[in-house]
Amino acid sequence: MHEYILNNAMIIKKDEIVHGHIRIKDNKIVDISSGLSNNKSSIDCEKDYISPGLVELHTDNLERHMTPRPKVSFPVENAILSHDRELASVGITTVFDALRVGSIEKTGKYKKYAKNCSDIISNFKKDNILKIDHKIHLRAETCSENLIDELDEYNETHDVKLISIMDHTPGQRQFRVIDKYKEYLSIKHGMTENEMEIHFDHLKNLQKKNSKKHIDKILEFKSSYDCILASHDDTTENDVHNSNKYGVKLAEFPTTLEAAKTSKDYNIKVMMGSPNLLRGGSHSGNISAKELLENDCLDILSSDYIPSSLIISVVKWGLEIDNLPKAFAAASHAPSIATNLNDRGSIENNKRADLVRFKIYQNLPVVKNVWSNGIQVS
Repeated sequence: MHEYILNNAMIIKKDEIVHGHIRIKDNKIVDISSGLSNNKSSIDCEKDYISPGLVELHTDNLERHMTPRPKVSFPVENAILSHDRELASVGITTVFDALRVGSIEKTGKYKKYAKNCSDIISNFKKDNILKIDHKIHLRAETCSENLIDELDEYNETHDVKLISIMDHTPGQRQFRVIDKYKEYLSIKHGMTENEMEIHFDHLKNLQKKNSKKHIDKILEFKSSYDCILASHDDTTENDVHNSNKYGVKLAEFPTTLEAAKTSKDYNIKVMMGSPNLLRGGSHSGNISAKELLENDCLDILSSDYIPSSLIISVVKWGLEIDNLPKAFAAASHAPSIATNLNDRGSIENNKRADLVRFKIYQNLPVVKNVWSNGIQVS
């Protein structure tokens, strides 16, 4: 039996902040009370905040660890462990590792890697190697060569809980501003102007040839594995109409206010990146997260490509609106509910003890301790 008390804490519940203590037993929260506990062996949190563990639905961070520099590969096992430890250190206790399926072998710019990562993550989970809870999010690229074959390699052991419909054909969605796409490719892949033009032509041909059958395959996979379906970079009302027709429940990074508002009309939850919120705008020249917040069109925050940005953006937003519980819900409760993980995401009795202890210094959160499923991991 594993039991302890976090005492003298500012506890961030769904609707309020309570000065009190939390008792954890057998990996679950069993009591939340105001005031101090008289248990002498309790952990004194010195009036630091205790929030729910953050739930990350879309992060490319693992790819960064696998390829720390252009054309440099890092061993996958090491990359996964580094990624896992980094997320734990910034308060993320559940992660949906976003792995691209749908390779492009002709140009060699998008090589197959997802299945190998998924296998290693599954083995690490089985052997209790990882600090936090990992789920698989497949980023299914319709504008690709081998999506169907790659999806066919998956099975129930991979714990795929989320699949998103991607289409990165130049000139639309995320990269409707071509110059921004060229900037991205030149930095990330070191492509020359001529290589980009050849690449763009190939992508456009792939979309024309494969898009429909790839979307059909994604929908079949979603039904077979009971995954949550997400759209990605919806831009127009018609994009969202199609997303709704497919059964999409989560809109990742809509690029316009029009798309975000239409998503809300269909009760599709809208997710934006916390780097966008912190920077005050999109690096791709699309809608800002701040504008969606101002129009009540943002439900969930994701760290996207900077893990530490999640808790930083939540605290920044919470202080600005004087409502930390509301801000934290966008990175804990809301993503949990959106993905049917009803055992976590808020500080309530009988939920997983996924908790983050932090203080605020000059409006910045300083994470002191993190507990995942009741076990201290940072």
